[in-house]
Amino acid sequence: MGRETPQGMAMKRQITRRALLLVSFVLFQSLLIFHLFFSPVLVIVAASQGVVNGSLVIFVLLFLSSLFLGRAFCGWLCPGSGLNELCAAATNKRVPGGRFQKAKYMISGVWLSAIALLALRAGGFHSVDLFFGTETTAITQELIMFFGVIAIIVPAAFLVGTRTNCQYVCWLAPIMIAGAAIQHRAGWPALHLAADTELCEQCGTCSTACPMNLDVMDRVLKQDLYHKECILCGSCIDVCPNRAISYAV
Repeated sequence: MGRETPQGMAMKRQITRRALLLVSFVLFQSLLIFHLFFSPVLVIVAASQGVVNGSLVIFVLLFLSSLFLGRAFCGWLCPGSGLNELCAAATNKRVPGGRFQKAKYMISGVWLSAIALLALRAGGFHSVDLFFGTETTAITQELIMFFGVIAIIVPAAFLVGTRTNCQYVCWLAPIMIAGAAIQHRAGWPALHLAADTELCEQCGTCSTACPMNLDVMDRVLKQDLYHKECILCGSCIDVCPNRAISYAV
């Protein structure tokens, strides 16, 4: 058998990425415990009782991972990204970006402040219960969790653009953006994108392929592919005809 071509490897990588995202979304919707482990509400309730729950552990782990993997979770494993991939298959409408991206920082700031203040009122965290709040749930709560994600992501994808929630709403994105920014400033080895400007023909294919609607080509020409909204999905890498972009550590 002949050696696999770069184009074949690129296609396989994106198929694998999309498969992982879809599996993540299906598991998230099928198993209630996944909803609860990513619940922005349950962690607040637990904090008000001084309890470190599974959600808090997950969120801390996501921050720690971003110190070395940037926002790769968003591009490769996030359940919401899986639903966005499905929406992208039906609409190619792009999110315009702009100042409204600041909304997610305000949402995340209020959320993190609530966790911290309620934990302080409870005298700090004094117990660990990873399955806090997962033992019993009312049918109404289950329905809200099941359809809530769909109700937020799908209409926004068709009315505003795919990944609207990623850019404007997601309370987790700022946590990983902060971790990636710390790494970028500190300069320790971590997963990132690298560019070879000499190979770039300025065709703009990379920018067109970016699901976050970033001007990738402009950053390639500047030889600086770091961007807080980059989710390291590799789409720009895999569509470039000259392999001007690559993963690096």
